[in-house]
Formats: sequence, C-alpha cells, structure tokens
Amino acid sequence: MTDIHQTFAQQGLIRPRDGRILGGVCAGLGRRFGLTPWMARLLFVLVLMVIPGSQFLIYPVLWILMPSEEQVFAGPPAPPMPPTSVA
Repeated sequence: MTDIHQTFAQQGLIRPRDGRILGGVCAGLGRRFGLTPWMARLLFVLVLMVIPGSQFLIYPVLWILMPSEEQVFAGPPAPPMPPTSVA
C-alpha cells in the first residue's frame, strides 16, 4: 500500500490538511489540476452524474489510495532504537 501512496504522492495526488469537506479527495484533485476545491467538487459531481452509481465506488477508492498530507511530509518511520543496558 505504501508503494501506491508513494506513486500518488509523486504525481501530486495528495489529500491536503486544509480545504477538506469529507476526506479531502476533491481538494487534492483540485490542487493537482490547478482548480479551487469547490470547482473540483462541482466537476466531480457533474462527472459522477454521467455515470450513475459510480460515486459510491470512486470516492472511497480514491480516499484510500490518495495519501494524506501528514503521511507524505512525515517521512518514513524512524528505525527502532537498540536496547540499552543498565549497569
């Protein structure tokens, strides 16, 4: 799953901390394509109206696959520290 998150992050598909309404998917898509979050939401709804029922599948899948901004900028977890002996 981290490989998918890294791929999405490299392509600029990240759910931002600010501008979220539900999960930040539309805000992330808008940021990636240079749109305001509200314009991205409007376009997302219009596209999903063309394909009935797809909104129940596409949004949750993107929510899972797009990494959150906190995950991307936090970096990889630190390696565990070796145990220290008490003398």
